Amino acid sequence: MLVGLAQSAGWSVRVVATPAAVGFLDIDALVAQCGAEIRSDYRLTGGTGRRSSQADVLIVAPATYNTINKLASGVNDTYALNVVAEAIGRGTPVVILPFVNSALAARQPCSRSVQSLRAEGVRVLLGPGEWVPHPPGTGDQQLANFPWHAALAAATESGTCSPPP
Repeated sequence: MLVGLAQSAGWSVRVVATPAAVGFLDIDALVAQCGAEIRSDYRLTGGTGRRSSQADVLIVAPATYNTINKLASGVNDTYALNVVAEAIGRGTPVVILPFVNSALAARQPCSRSVQSLRAEGVRVLLGPGEWVPHPPGTGDQQLANFPWHAALAAATESGTCSPPP
């Protein structure tokens, strides 16, 4: 959904997924839609091309409890986390659209992580007026209403990038 919205707005899209996310994605369809491989691991030595962390803007969505906490803590145990961590360090606009339930979002590790990421300039779309966590056990029911458009709007509003003309 997000890929189509971004492409409709004129963005060139590349997808980087955590190894856990790969099982949820239709990789072949995404490759066809994006015209590029879907990365979930590091490139072999000697690989060429632009590094994913050199993108103009990154959207992390749907961001899980683990992804948010690992990123804020500096854990860099997947290629996807490495890409986002480097982008934050480079000052690249990063938008995170969490998909966490209210029990996990209420925990102090999550609250601290969101505050930490925001302090580094990351736009975390969590809270009133943005994305509100869902009740535990209802995640599947929330997918149809997931606000992909909000992540794209926040990326566009980042002030440093805009869709191509």
